[in-house]
Amino acid sequence: MSPGSHRDESPDRLYTLTGGRTRSAPDTPFDLVTLVVAESEPVPGMQSEHAAILRMCRRPTAVVEVAAELALPVGIVRILLADLLGTGRISARHPRSAGHGSAYHLPDPDILEQVLVGLRNL
Repeated sequence: MSPGSHRDESPDRLYTLTGGRTRSAPDTPFDLVTLVVAESEPVPGMQSEHAAILRMCRRPTAVVEVAAELALPVGIVRILLADLLGTGRISARHPRSAGHGSAYHLPDPDILEQVLVGLRNL
């Protein structure tokens, strides 16, 4: 997404993106720092946001980064991620469960939250 571009965040658009759902299932593992990794490539006919997530998550990507890149609220992104997780198109893990030998180190969750707030204020 290019700087200065603006996505339509009207309630109708967000309702359409999520099929009317307002939250993901309680057992979905997504918080702001959960790492998401694509397990497949986008397929023709797939919802454009789902396809964008799969392209973006070829490498481990935090939920907060996905939301920022898509310019969507985190709650909406969690619903979209739950869809992809349910179909096996992504995997998710919390960075703390990645182990000490992990090559991916995320900043403190408080810092990520501050970044998200800053992005929303732009």
